[in-house]
Amino acid sequence: MELWDLYDRKGNRTGEVWERRHGNFLEIPMGRYHLVSDVLVQHRDGTFLLCKRHTSKDVYPGYWEAGAGGSALQGENAEECARRELFEETGLTVEKLELINIAFSDKSHSLVYCFTATFDCPKNTVVLLETETTEYKWVDAAGLIEYSESDLAISLR
Repeated sequence: MELWDLYDRKGNRTGEVWERRHGNFLEIPMGRYHLVSDVLVQHRDGTFLLCKRHTSKDVYPGYWEAGAGGSALQGENAEECARRELFEETGLTVEKLELINIAFSDKSHSLVYCFTATFDCPKNTVVLLETETTEYKWVDAAGLIEYSESDLAISLR
């Protein structure tokens, strides 16, 4: 069971807590959002990390995602969530995260913080958590654009 803090449209915690169950994030009341952090991972050589979500995931099973990300647990802020999700899904830790965007998704009732992180480590140091991700690959900028335009890319739309 996961517990999530809920936020209003201005990004303020409301004091309400949501108990996540299979697919019930769509039932979050209108005007309320749960916090999500995404980390776009770039290697020092300019390539980007794509990870394939496990087919057992209830949201976007089998989809590729750029980097790592997920929902904040109760009490976590966006940066803490980003660091935890990055480690859970890739085994990578980062000293510096750069916030590049904050967006709302009414479709998924999400307040999404988007970060970037640059790594200077061997590319094979990525460690997949069996229940989270099944494969990974590093792609150049053209590959990232191709991914973002594909039907298997996770989108906030």
